[in-house]
Amino acid sequence: MHAHVIVPEVEHLVAGEPGLQAQRDLDLVRNGAESAAVSGRMVAERMTRLTEVEVRLSDMDGAGIDVQVLSPSPSQYHYWAGPELAEAVVRAANRGVAAVVAEEPARFTGLGLVPLQHPELAVDALDDALELGLVGVEISSHAPRPGGGTVELSDPRLDPLWARAEQRGAVIFLHPFGCTLDARLDRFYLANTVGQPVENAVALSHLIFAGVLDRHPGLRVVAAHGGGYLPGHIGRSDHAWRARPDARRCAEPPSSYLRRIWFDSLVHDAVSLRALVDAAGADRVLLGSDHPFDMGAPDPVELLAASGLPADVQRMIRSVNARELGLAPAQRGTREESP
Repeated sequence: MHAHVIVPEVEHLVAGEPGLQAQRDLDLVRNGAESAAVSGRMVAERMTRLTEVEVRLSDMDGAGIDVQVLSPSPSQYHYWAGPELAEAVVRAANRGVAAVVAEEPARFTGLGLVPLQHPELAVDALDDALELGLVGVEISSHAPRPGGGTVELSDPRLDPLWARAEQRGAVIFLHPFGCTLDARLDRFYLANTVGQPVENAVALSHLIFAGVLDRHPGLRVVAAHGGGYLPGHIGRSDHAWRARPDARRCAEPPSSYLRRIWFDSLVHDAVSLRALVDAAGADRVLLGSDHPFDMGAPDPVELLAASGLPADVQRMIRSVNARELGLAPAQRGTREESP
């Protein structure tokens, strides 16, 4: 789980658009000049790993990975786009990912995109992804609302998307892009090291506290980065639910909803991974790598092996949970034994 591709057709569609430059300007404010320069060099150096199947397969073989669940780089959300361009972007992304999957259908499954900034278009975009054979879609933690404001994941206008995803068994992969703390995180790469976990925690809290998971109990949400700060600090959310009427919009204490969400294992250390398993359950964690970016894990299997978790739990994280969530290809010859 959690491996990225770049779809060149998407970049061709947005080239020269005024909104693209505005997004780049905002990214520079959020990341700062030094981190932006380092990231630019890093992506350029890894572009073949983001776009060429043979290079990707070589990386996978070297790390002992049989199957990757591919999703577009979050930089390709382009939530600034108006309705017509946004539809074109998600259609190109969906087809681009599907084309990569089709090259090696025994090694890849895929996720598409929806235009989160235009909730009225999201259901059709999800259907488009599923009809192409993708297993779901990737979304950010929020989107700018056209005309001002923010589309949070608690926005009632997204309920049709959650309902359709639940109905069709689609996976919703929550992967933030850009932290709204903005220039406060513009040095030391805090925009990523702090910003991503913050955005994960905020987005999941919107889903939980707004009752989205009560209304859609079959919704399959997978959170990147181990869910950010939320699983490790869920006791504070439970306390607020008990102590304050304005925090009691969900039916049960927030901690109970962690066992209705899936999480990738990309938390970078054994203590945090064990804590995630304790908070969410061994059946709710999937092996994650963030391939091929530098904030990822080049050898996620080795990191899992060093976690100190019991062998049966490691096996669940390596493969069983992903299969049960429907993320494994129909044709596969994997090293893992069947569940």
